[in-house]
Amino acid sequence: MKKLFYLTILTFICGVCASAQLTLPRESQRQEVSQTVGDTRISIVYHRPNSKGRTIWGCQTNDVIPKGGVNYPCLVPNGQVWRTGANENTTFEVNNEVKINGQTLPAGKYGLHTIPNKDEWIVIFSKTNNSWGSFSYDAKQDQLRVNVKPQTAETQETMSLGFENIKATTADVSIRWEKLRVPFTVDIGDMQPRILSYIRESMKNLKAEDFRSPLDGANFVFNNKMTANYTEAIGWLDTLLQKRETPNALGLKANLLAETGKTADAITTAEKALALAKTINPPPNTAALEKKLAEWKAKK
Repeated sequence: MKKLFYLTILTFICGVCASAQLTLPRESQRQEVSQTVGDTRISIVYHRPNSKGRTIWGCQTNDVIPKGGVNYPCLVPNGQVWRTGANENTTFEVNNEVKINGQTLPAGKYGLHTIPNKDEWIVIFSKTNNSWGSFSYDAKQDQLRVNVKPQTAETQETMSLGFENIKATTADVSIRWEKLRVPFTVDIGDMQPRILSYIRESMKNLKAEDFRSPLDGANFVFNNKMTANYTEAIGWLDTLLQKRETPNALGLKANLLAETGKTADAITTAEKALALAKTINPPPNTAALEKKLAEWKAKK
């Protein structure tokens, strides 16, 4: 019985030891980079090798999949799948469907591999995202492949992946190492329908103390000229105004009313906003609303 007891304890201890692996510094260090574009978060995790005087590019091989223990004439041969970094395969994750150089990539987390060539690279998004390097890469797991053009760049010792040219709905992801820059574009598409759905869900579950969401949602609709949703945005503001009246909410409602052709209601609401503003110390800046009010009255 005692033997069985000690055997059980020993088995438990060994199991704990096996699961408690050391985490030590690596020569090619880990980096996480992320960028929010509109309503979409783009995240990349990779390990950054250094050149250290080695030949990085330019050699050719028939081994499309790298073989362990083989020393190729250069670190990243043309025609061979590369983990796009060091250690584990690089990962690329998006929380919404996007387009990569015009081609659709569903939301998800992918293994990011590349195949360098002299005049054109292939960027691969694999459904397998937890491999060691590219040694077990399987083309059948490809979610997407896109062709991109490498560019000459300033010398860079440490390989990097980063975001450039950030715009309202697009961003470039750039692979840089040695004297090469390899960019591809991530386009999040039309985010307005997604954000509208998000606002609507928020309105359904609005907490009593939440005075910002109705105002922010209506502002988004107004600032993006989503005219088909102006009446809906006025309804969100009314939800807020029933609980608390503020010059900002009243002023925004006045603008939305005017845009929907309800000029008389817009004037009444604007005047109410301006009167309320005068009771606040210090008073908010109402110059833009006063100008609009004068314009609406001139149209009557």
